[in-house]
Amino acid sequence: MTQSVLARSQAGISAWQVAFNNQDASGCAAQYAEDAVMVAKPFGTFEGREAIQAFWQNIMDQGFHSVDYTNMQWQQDSEQGYILTSDWTMNKAFGVVHKELWEIQADGQSRLTYDEFEVLGER
Repeated sequence: MTQSVLARSQAGISAWQVAFNNQDASGCAAQYAEDAVMVAKPFGTFEGREAIQAFWQNIMDQGFHSVDYTNMQWQQDSEQGYILTSDWTMNKAFGVVHKELWEIQADGQSRLTYDEFEVLGER
């Protein structure tokens, strides 16, 4: 039996978190669809995997690491997708995930097609 859409989406966020905590911007970007849109408040909007990878590399270069998620809530969006909302913390900041849309891609993996999060403060 194949993994459920929800399980594949949960595997995607887990892979993203591991990549981030290993300071692997390429691994983070691999969890996004090629044409994904990321709204990172207050930084701006980043379109496409390459721009998203550059954003995460810049964040890592500034010393951010150790992301953790709390209050995670999954809501089914479609037969192929789930929306994640949560709170998050890092070593130097905290905030909220307003909406992450994880959708099954042609290769069967769930990837982010839309990501909107906000930094609420520094730690």
